[in-house]
Amino acid sequence: MSWIRTLRTAAPGAVRLVCLPHAGGSAHTWHPLAEALGPDVEVLAAQYPGRHDRLAEPPLGDLKLMAGHIVASLLPLRDAPLALFGHSLGALLGYEIAARLQATGPAPVHLFASSMLAPSRHRHDGVHLRDDDGILAELDRISGTPPRSSGEETLLRLLLPAIRGDYRAFETYTDPGHVLSCPVTVFLGDADPLVPAEEAQAWADHTTGPSILRVLPGGHFYLTEPGNTAEIARAVSGQLTGATEPARHPVSAQT
Repeated sequence: MSWIRTLRTAAPGAVRLVCLPHAGGSAHTWHPLAEALGPDVEVLAAQYPGRHDRLAEPPLGDLKLMAGHIVASLLPLRDAPLALFGHSLGALLGYEIAARLQATGPAPVHLFASSMLAPSRHRHDGVHLRDDDGILAELDRISGTPPRSSGEETLLRLLLPAIRGDYRAFETYTDPGHVLSCPVTVFLGDADPLVPAEEAQAWADHTTGPSILRVLPGGHFYLTEPGNTAEIARAVSGQLTGATEPARHPVSAQT
């Protein structure tokens, strides 16, 4: 089954923004951003195996293999500029995809990396090796999840194979030392328990293009905080449509 879902169409030739979910996430989690972006940006999202309409498919558990499938799915879409927006696991996946696109044709016009250490600072806590309750405890820790209803608990446990597979993909990845040529914008929540600002700032070491760090209120899933979706959409749209000129040197912007 195809790895790519279209969330919002745009006029021919518009920049295509490919959104890459976090571990356990799915394409539909990007609908709020797709709705908030202006009509000049087409919004696509990756659907990983093991969830929603791909629930029957086993997760791959290998980030480089996931990147290869997504790049292959993007081949027919390279007639327009491509940008990438990845959150958490998706940011690391975006880095790998960007390097592969750059090596085989036009480079992406922008990489937006959200809630993720720079690849050179990559580390992990062996979450994919824990039992089910251990994985659920980690999800609660990073998201501040309130007590779940029985229905929510059942759904989450149904998705545990996909979540475990995504964590395995993330935690077994080794940085090949890619050097991108595109601008990189890093988004980070100011209370993220996993990503210190200085280690997010180090994304600048992975591109010869401009880089900026934008810090927003919230934790690891700051994207869901009130007002943040609109702020992110303004920043993304501004960069992709030329309304905002990327910084020429690494910059930290508190917004």
